[in-house]
Amino acid sequence: MTSELPKKPWWLFPNLLSLDAPLVAVAWLAVFAKTWRLVYHPWEAYVALGLVVWVIYVVDRLIDASLRKDTPERCEPRHFFHWKYRKVFAASAGIAAVTALFLVIRYMPYSIFGYLFVAVVLIGAFFGLSLLSQEDSNEIPYLKNILAGLTFAYGVGLLASVYNQSADFYMTMRSREMICFAVLCIMNISAIDLWEHANRSQDREVKATDELALTLPLVLLGLSAIVFAYQANPHPEDVVDYGLVRRAFFYAILTGAALLYVLNRTRTRFHMDTLRVLADVALLIPVLVFFASSKEPLG
Repeated sequence: MTSELPKKPWWLFPNLLSLDAPLVAVAWLAVFAKTWRLVYHPWEAYVALGLVVWVIYVVDRLIDASLRKDTPERCEPRHFFHWKYRKVFAASAGIAAVTALFLVIRYMPYSIFGYLFVAVVLIGAFFGLSLLSQEDSNEIPYLKNILAGLTFAYGVGLLASVYNQSADFYMTMRSREMICFAVLCIMNISAIDLWEHANRSQDREVKATDELALTLPLVLLGLSAIVFAYQANPHPEDVVDYGLVRRAFFYAILTGAALLYVLNRTRTRFHMDTLRVLADVALLIPVLVFFASSKEPLG
């Protein structure tokens, strides 16, 4: 693997440093905290989630880079960057993992340990697929993407639901909010692979199949969000309009699906590195939409 790393624009560094996913996770954790009306949600939950997500992404990219080290032409910038500075990333990931473990043991509710098994299984399955992957550029890793999306969504939901004293954990984790968010995460992760696969192929049928594989789920997700937002009526006993917050959540999901759809339709205008950043932005803008639309009107 060559030791030279081409100069990259400043806005790509969050992706190169694996900071994009933790930022998205922390932002959506705040969304779930408000959606589920958490009375108490400490800063430790946000820090622990951000650190865990960062460690997982760093380890995954180091694994991918090690699998591709003999074929640098197939190595993407973020993998190249992680491999070049692998000692720094490995040491930093170790420190971050220990810090996150300390925060969980020291500050998290004891009930969280009863739900971590599912997270460990999902993470283990994800890394198992990463290690067993043949890195065939002609194949889209659908199963790995689904596991990644489910793991990401479960982690965010877990760090919110464990503080929700007014609802059953398993009910909240099977709620419409969690299902829609998990699908949005899966589609976000799958989008890059589908775009890269379509770009490599000269077969119009393959391109059309990749287009449909992203467009159809996004349309269905958007329609579901519209229906769920319409059905999100306030509870009569609530002092505040809980329905307003739930509608805002599904507006955010709709926004995320719409932005990914727009990116999918205009992807040929952008470089793949730019698309990676824009795909993350497509999950951050909905957070702004949520907090803007969940504010109660004055008077």
